[in-house]
Amino acid sequence: MSPSQLKWYTWFCILVGHVCIFALSLTSGQYRSTGTMSEEWMKGLGSHISDGFESSTSTYVVTMLSSPLNEPVSCEDLEGVGSFNTTCLLNSNFSLNSDLHIRGSGNLEILPHVSIICPIEGCMITFNMSGNVKIGQYAAIVAGSVVFAAANLTMGYNSSINTTSLGGLPPSQTSGTPVGYDGGGGGHGGRGASCLKNNQTSFWGGDVYTWSKLSEPWSYGSKGGGTSTKIPFGGNGGGRVKLQVKDMLYLNGSVTAEGGDGGTTGGGGSGGSIFIHAVKLKGYGTISAAGGRGWGGGGGGRISLDCYSIQEDVKVTVHGGLSIGCPGNSGAAGTYFNADLLSLRVGNDNITTETETPLLDFSTSPLWAHVFVENSAKVLVPLLWTRVQVRGQVSLYRGGSIIFGLSEFPVSEFELVAEELLMSDSIIKVFGAFRVAVKMLLMWNSRIEINGGGNTIVTSSVLEVRNLIEMRHKSVISSNKNLGVYGQGLLKLTGHGDTIKAQRLSLSLFYNITVGAGSLLQAPMDDDASRKVVTKSLCESETCPLDLITPPDDCHVNYTLSFSLQICRVEDLLVHGVVKGSVVHIHRARTIIIATDGRISASELGCSKGIGKGNYLNGAGSGAGHGGRGGSGYYNGRVSNGGNEYGDANFPCELGSGAEGANQSYGNVVGGGMIVMGSIQWPLLRLDVYGSLSADGQSFDKAARNSNGSIIGGLGGGSGGTILLFLQELRLLAQNSSLSVVGGKGGPRGGGGGGGGRVHFHWSKIEFRDEYTPFASISGSINRSGGNGDDGGSHGYDGTITGKKCPKGLYGTFCKECPVGTYKNVEGSDAHLCIPCSVDLLPRRAEFIYVRGGVTRPSCPYKCISDKYRMPKCYTPLEELLYTFGGPWPFAILLSCILVLLGLLLSTLRIKLVGSCSHDRAGSVEDHNRHRFPSLLSLSEVRGTRVEETQSHVHRMYFMGPNTFREPWHLPYSPPDAIIEIVYEDAFNRFIDEINSVAAYDWWEGSVHSILSILAYPCSWSWKQWRQRNKIHRLQEYVKSEYDHSCLRSCRSRALYKGMKVGATPDLMVAYIDFFLGGDEKRLELVSIIQKRFPMCIIFGGDGSYMSPYNLHSDSLLTNLLGQHVPETVWNHLVAGLNAQLRMVRHGSIRTHLIPVINWINSHANPQLEFHGVKIELLWFQATASGYYQLGILVVVGDYPLQSVHQLNTWDRSDNELPRSNSACARKCLKQMQQSWPYAGHALSIKRITGGINGGLINHTTLRSMEYKKDFLFPLSLLLNNTRPIGRQDTLLLLISVMLLADLSVTLLMLLQYYWISLGAFLAVLLILPLSLLSPFLAGLSALFSKENRRASLARVYALWNATSLSNIVVAFICGIFYYSFSFFQPPDQSNTWNTRREDDKWWLLPTVLLLFKLIQARFVDWHIANQEIQDYSLFCPDPDAFWALEAGT
Repeated sequence: MSPSQLKWYTWFCILVGHVCIFALSLTSGQYRSTGTMSEEWMKGLGSHISDGFESSTSTYVVTMLSSPLNEPVSCEDLEGVGSFNTTCLLNSNFSLNSDLHIRGSGNLEILPHVSIICPIEGCMITFNMSGNVKIGQYAAIVAGSVVFAAANLTMGYNSSINTTSLGGLPPSQTSGTPVGYDGGGGGHGGRGASCLKNNQTSFWGGDVYTWSKLSEPWSYGSKGGGTSTKIPFGGNGGGRVKLQVKDMLYLNGSVTAEGGDGGTTGGGGSGGSIFIHAVKLKGYGTISAAGGRGWGGGGGGRISLDCYSIQEDVKVTVHGGLSIGCPGNSGAAGTYFNADLLSLRVGNDNITTETETPLLDFSTSPLWAHVFVENSAKVLVPLLWTRVQVRGQVSLYRGGSIIFGLSEFPVSEFELVAEELLMSDSIIKVFGAFRVAVKMLLMWNSRIEINGGGNTIVTSSVLEVRNLIEMRHKSVISSNKNLGVYGQGLLKLTGHGDTIKAQRLSLSLFYNITVGAGSLLQAPMDDDASRKVVTKSLCESETCPLDLITPPDDCHVNYTLSFSLQICRVEDLLVHGVVKGSVVHIHRARTIIIATDGRISASELGCSKGIGKGNYLNGAGSGAGHGGRGGSGYYNGRVSNGGNEYGDANFPCELGSGAEGANQSYGNVVGGGMIVMGSIQWPLLRLDVYGSLSADGQSFDKAARNSNGSIIGGLGGGSGGTILLFLQELRLLAQNSSLSVVGGKGGPRGGGGGGGGRVHFHWSKIEFRDEYTPFASISGSINRSGGNGDDGGSHGYDGTITGKKCPKGLYGTFCKECPVGTYKNVEGSDAHLCIPCSVDLLPRRAEFIYVRGGVTRPSCPYKCISDKYRMPKCYTPLEELLYTFGGPWPFAILLSCILVLLGLLLSTLRIKLVGSCSHDRAGSVEDHNRHRFPSLLSLSEVRGTRVEETQSHVHRMYFMGPNTFREPWHLPYSPPDAIIEIVYEDAFNRFIDEINSVAAYDWWEGSVHSILSILAYPCSWSWKQWRQRNKIHRLQEYVKSEYDHSCLRSCRSRALYKGMKVGATPDLMVAYIDFFLGGDEKRLELVSIIQKRFPMCIIFGGDGSYMSPYNLHSDSLLTNLLGQHVPETVWNHLVAGLNAQLRMVRHGSIRTHLIPVINWINSHANPQLEFHGVKIELLWFQATASGYYQLGILVVVGDYPLQSVHQLNTWDRSDNELPRSNSACARKCLKQMQQSWPYAGHALSIKRITGGINGGLINHTTLRSMEYKKDFLFPLSLLLNNTRPIGRQDTLLLLISVMLLADLSVTLLMLLQYYWISLGAFLAVLLILPLSLLSPFLAGLSALFSKENRRASLARVYALWNATSLSNIVVAFICGIFYYSFSFFQPPDQSNTWNTRREDDKWWLLPTVLLLFKLIQARFVDWHIANQEIQDYSLFCPDPDAFWALEAGT
């Protein structure tokens, strides 16, 4: 043995012995304990090391120290200060040429900038201290192996423990150093790079070794290979570092065991080994076992950190060395093992490499926690079968990759078991089969590529991810063999480029699968060979695959099954991207939602030939057939028939057929594939389609060429495929959503179109009748059309769309209810099975109604057109009442009979209670006058009026005005001529002021009257009567008791309060004051006063209205005064006759109605009165400022010269002596009459004649100039007017009784009708005006059963209520017009177009009948009032002689 060989052998023995002894000491020591290291452990460690040194240096020893190695080295020996057993400070540099061993129980501090160097390969420096060790800044310890044992170890800034390129010999029987001279890098933790490696070969440099010592590495790195025999080796391998720290290692420097630099003449050395044990590792330092740079980079070494706590700022690197000869292929990364966490990290610090780091096996006891492959590291699992199992994550980051198996032998089977598989910008390649069992798989821009090669014996790959699979940013999982992806959670392909594809793909057991926008699920692959493998058996068989109809429950991927892409046992499937396959089978799913941008497609993935393949004959290519026959091809007069139909339309399960040319150069087209969702046993719960679901045939879009290159006719289009849906509910919700099995278009120059495919809906559960719910909502399109032909080629025939047979009441593909108004009593889906229902039995105002589940019997149900009508005949409540008694006419007859009987009963009861109303026509005029107005109110009308009152009467002064709240009574100022001599003028004017103030009404009385006039006019009339009556009593009381009569000249009259009395007409329209002599006047004065009584003015009562007609009230005083000239019987008969004429005068038509009065006075009255020296004239009196004037007569006695007064003198005086109360209106009337009088030939000064009462004569001439005012109630005068009596009072009262009852009956019926229309209409009719609709009945009963003296006045109140109720009838018409006009313009229900009947339009009948009854009642009441007020019918005798003859007889 040569000395050099002996030297290397001795050095190797020393190193091996040191390693063995040191390992034994570590296994026996408790370096993790908190107590101090025992002296026995330290002595044992030192003795083992010294013994090893002795044995190794017995033949060759090199030392610098004077003391031998087997003796302890003191601090002084190293030129330090202190002791190793206390504290030693080393402050001198040392350069050693042999191993160094230091031990002690104290502390050690290597001061800054101190270096301890042993630059010999494999040289070992050991520090074994019980205390703390501190390495100062920029201090360095350099050797082949460095070992530290201390309680705490602190490395200062830029301090270093460096074994780079000082490694000794690697373990025997290893291949870390490359063989040959290609300059490959050395291997250790990772393979060394070889620049000979390319894509076709698998050469590398040195191989890996000491995989079993991964947790406690203690091996040198290997040398790099040389490039020639002169330079057999490259860079040296890295050394070894072992740091055993009891507590804390504070690292701010560097610990390195990197490979040596091989330069351009050799490969880089591989990294060495670093093992660090400490409780805590802190600082900002670096730990590196990187490979060395060289022609081929050296592989990384091995690092193991056994630390409970590691600060993240500590940098650990094991990357391979850079390759000069091939910069893109550095040495493979080494291994970094965390022995505390049991995690392996392989990282190449983003240095690109094509060289792998083999992972030979994985610990099963205990299991590793994590495996990280990152930063462009490549890991190879090269075994035939292996199981990679960790307790935590398998993570690939930033260009990391794992390769399972060998590309030359893709028959291996690999299993990866972990909690999580996390991938980011990384790749997993598998050559063979791959089984993954993790809880979570997250991928970001990563790929899992499974390559089964061309081997058919490779089993299926399975990814079993229990919780979550999420793929983002163009992540891909692909397999050219069968692939099953199983899980129990969520599978989410997030966005564009995310893909899962395989030859056969099965996704199962997820509760949700989301295919994001731009994502893809695909099976088979894009090549035709992969498609044909899947479709071959289906294209050659007409038998429906059983596994598609009743698939197995296990959902496992199996190459014997028919599907290419299966989604099984998935709760919800949401598709925003594309799901594509030849046979897409979705089985045991709950809901599927295809979003707007989503698509499930089997288009152009069916058969290349198939059963209905298209033909090609001499350039004429026909389309393929399926659901419809293919279109014929046409080229140069030659016709090629299209492919035949095949399959069952009611249960299709075939692929679409294709077409091929004469040879492969012509190309081919492919038919549509097949989409099956659900199964007979497990139907799909719901399918929502917003996007598309298609199995279209392929179109041929290029011209075919023959062998010489000339263009000939193209191929026909492929036929559409099959969409078979077993489901419960379908919703095509968007307008552009679609189901499509369209045939492909024919090629140029006569290609025929492909036939349409088949769509079948197999509804799993069709509820009917009351349990029916619509299960199909179609807004999109279902397209089954054949493809278009080209240039003479015919179109393909349409395919079929079918559904399961519908039960009774339902029809169509989607089993909808038969249209309203039709029924279906047989099973089937054809629309003609829905038969229209008969409308003969449909009631008026009824329409057929929707019935849930359709109608199954010929008698279709119906409902009334409004809920207000009542079933079954759709009558209103009123009609129900009518038809209860047989209909409108029988009810009307029955009601009429009842009303007549009740009228007779009411009349009988009235006669019994108040007596008969019949009377003797020959009754005296005095009786008539007494009963004309039973409520006469006159103080002077007292039976047995004393003669002395008649003799002492001087003058009757009338109040002016209509006695209303707006214009009450008032007396004019200035005493009349007749009383000028018996009153003091000043005192009289004061009396006028006082009496006028008493006659005025309070404001609230008028307010109440106005309110009542709006709400209930008859009540306002009664209120006015009551207040007027109270006013008369007040005036009487004032004059009788309160006024002192101070205006009278007579002392006796003032003393006795008997000179003036107030009286009024019975209708309270005219009031007056009678003046009497006191009895103490002089004789001459008395005669003069009495002579002034005549001419006498008598003003009519009333105002010409219906309630207060004009009348001449002749009380006993007037009768006695006139009885001095005219017999009392004559006067009374004249008054009765004149009143009979006056009661028919209406103020609104006064010009017309006064003519008969004037004629009667001229024909009946004056001829008889002139016999007694008396004459009367009709005059108007006392015009007020409002235009109101009073009518009356002027009684002239003797030969009073009426025509002797000069006209000019008369009117001059009239103008000069107008009272202060007269107005311009009065003057206007006087001027008008002044203009008319010259034509009449009469000149009369009324004021002069009457002694101060202004007015004017009314005759045929002056009548035309009279003014009158019509109020807003004038139209009612056409209904309410005073007529002549007709007699037959008992019959008339019977008719009134019947009409009163009929009015009430019709009113109640009308209210019932309007209550049915609406509550608002009912209240409007009833309350506008309030009380007006029902009060006529009560007022009528009151009038019928009243005593005779009040019968006429109550009858007028009854008539007034009857007229007021017309407002309610008007409201009824308005409400009816509004309601029924709105109903008329409302469009009818579109679903009931066969029955457009609307609501009854005869609503107006009852209001019209009631209006007629009101009019008839008004006329009857007018006659009744006339009979009551005019009981002597002879008063209307037109012959004056007969008139006065009846008076003589009386």
